[in-house]
Amino acid sequence: MTKEKLKELVSQLTLQEKLDMIHGNGIFATKGVERLGIPPFITSDGPRGVRKDFKNDSWTEIGFSYDSVSYLPCNSALAATWNRELAYATGKLLGKEARGRGKDMILAPGINIMRTPLCGRSFEYMGEDPYLISELVVPMVHGIEENDVSACIKHFAVNNQETRRLDVDVEVSERALREIYLPGFEAAVKKGKVNGIMGAYNKLQGTHCCHNAYLLNEILRMEWGFEGITISDRGGVHDTKEALINGLDMEMSATDNFSEYYMAAPILRLIENGEIDKKTAYAKIDEKVRHILHVMNNLHMLDGERCCGSYNDYGDKAVLRQAARESIVLLKNEKNILPLDKKKVKKLLVVGENANRQHAPGGGSAEIKALYEITPLMGLHMVLGGNTEIVYQPGYFNKDIGNIWAADKDNQSGQADSLATASAEAQKNTEEQKRYQQEMNEKYLQEALESAKDADAVIYVGGLTHDYDTEGQDRINMKLPYGQDRLISELLKVRPDMVVVLTAGSPIDMSAWIHAADTLVFSWYAGMEGGIALAEMLFGDVNPSGHLPETFPISEKNCPAVILGEFPGGDRVHYGEDIYVGYRYYDTFDIETAFPFGYGLSYTDFVMTGIRAEVLEDTTDNKCVKVDFDISNIGSRAGAALAQVYVADKYPRVQKPAKELKAFEKIYLEPGETREITMILEGDAFTYYDETSHGFKADAGSYMLLLAKNADEVVDITEIEFNCTSYRIS
Repeated sequence: MTKEKLKELVSQLTLQEKLDMIHGNGIFATKGVERLGIPPFITSDGPRGVRKDFKNDSWTEIGFSYDSVSYLPCNSALAATWNRELAYATGKLLGKEARGRGKDMILAPGINIMRTPLCGRSFEYMGEDPYLISELVVPMVHGIEENDVSACIKHFAVNNQETRRLDVDVEVSERALREIYLPGFEAAVKKGKVNGIMGAYNKLQGTHCCHNAYLLNEILRMEWGFEGITISDRGGVHDTKEALINGLDMEMSATDNFSEYYMAAPILRLIENGEIDKKTAYAKIDEKVRHILHVMNNLHMLDGERCCGSYNDYGDKAVLRQAARESIVLLKNEKNILPLDKKKVKKLLVVGENANRQHAPGGGSAEIKALYEITPLMGLHMVLGGNTEIVYQPGYFNKDIGNIWAADKDNQSGQADSLATASAEAQKNTEEQKRYQQEMNEKYLQEALESAKDADAVIYVGGLTHDYDTEGQDRINMKLPYGQDRLISELLKVRPDMVVVLTAGSPIDMSAWIHAADTLVFSWYAGMEGGIALAEMLFGDVNPSGHLPETFPISEKNCPAVILGEFPGGDRVHYGEDIYVGYRYYDTFDIETAFPFGYGLSYTDFVMTGIRAEVLEDTTDNKCVKVDFDISNIGSRAGAALAQVYVADKYPRVQKPAKELKAFEKIYLEPGETREITMILEGDAFTYYDETSHGFKADAGSYMLLLAKNADEVVDITEIEFNCTSYRIS
């Protein structure tokens, strides 16, 4: 349908019909206009798959037997693959299942920056680096929207904490906003051509993001040329007039008073009371409806030529297993204990409640009614079969009476006061209950220690759960819950060869025992195939190739926002670390980390050498740099190496991080294979945001190109003279 026909369609709508299209007529849907063939617009939560169905007017599960779906790896796991093709494939699967379930928009992916490891929704996001996020979100959006389903990237913008998320006011410099927090969204709009964007709950510079004119009108529409739908997070709208004029298209909320949403009957009262000019109001309403119809047209909702989708296709499980395999990060393997030998392990002890726990049902709006979920314990049984005796011990009592809200005062990192409202439930716990937890932990500990003595191998599978990694709350610290630090330490005394596996969506403080552990594996919330993928990796059927998409600090006390006392803040939070987020901070200020950004080991060895660079020019006045280098697999197994290229301004005229990621490639090599690799750095790899001119610029001068295995391990360097003083952003 042409723009002219869409405009004509708008003219045929009554005012009430238009209003019904711009606010919810159900928890997940707007109202259609049957007489004109305009269907309702149906959304679904979707960070890890299409959410189960609820009644239209309440958060009551309908209880269908046919709304179980595929459970995808969380976004932090996907980011750990550093694989653009897998981002596309998982997006395509998500979109197909959303369409198969009759949805028009899937509220995913989340791409907020992991400002600190303590954010409760870190597992929904793609790490700390804007370039990595940009490179993964674009193919994921493409995959989703191939299925006539709109992606909805979120949360726009600077939603980097859950504490007081509904009202906290974020103060951030224009430069940090443009360099760190917005690039992923910009890439999704300009390169991904995404159809939907969800506003954040929080305020930016004093105005709620869901009706923030600077974000929605100036940046999103005018600068980036976004033509799709802006949708509110549920309960994210706080002012009718602002929502009407400041760029929001569709309001969704969590209540059933649908006619009283801010963008419903209150608009009529605003006009009747003369608080806004009628002509202006009608023009803004028409504009919103045009955006909605434009997206409906893109999704073939108006012409009857829409794809039907499907879900739980058998063949799609291979994508989920591969994503889970490539997400696993091998952090330590000092004595080459891994991979374990199936022939030698006749009795295996598995310790840890996460070995036998399903994570799909938790996490807030990320919950999934999974068709199935293979736990690590089940995966080990599947891989080892009947020749190995597998003994399972929980190791700890997973009902944490203290919870994150009642941590010891020494571990609270100055956040207890700001989280006081969330600690009420924890305060109800009695001393008797705490003693019971301690008794059970001691009982489980002794049982695990006894079983460890005669096992051929011991695998510990612990970490976090969605009591901690979840929407609506932040962590107080990075410590393991349920007394796990003591359990791991004691087990390592008995079995120093124990394989430690941690499942989580964000970094963990491992300082209590990391020095004693020879092996360490990080497996994330890896989806429905995650358990078997982990078992395959532990026993050598799969060579690990995951790399950290975020820095693992030693503890939260090393994080810049915590050091500055600006996480989570009170009424207002000031991003005083500015552009120095993640490795940009640790690298620039020489702060020791547990594991650096981009880190990950393999069962084979790679050598990268001979970096060469050439400045290119084209007819569009953009200047780019071609980077070449050689990479070899010098080990005895096939595997995948991750080559990372960072840019460093040798003589910066303004403050800059020591280096910034600007290119990467995951390269699969057979044993003994050598390949020449070429990467192209676009001109914006050398720019920074100039707050005086309110635009990106590049200073002419000397730049170092650093070939690296991770943010701490640079293996080769070359230098170029880059003379472009103005970069045209396409």
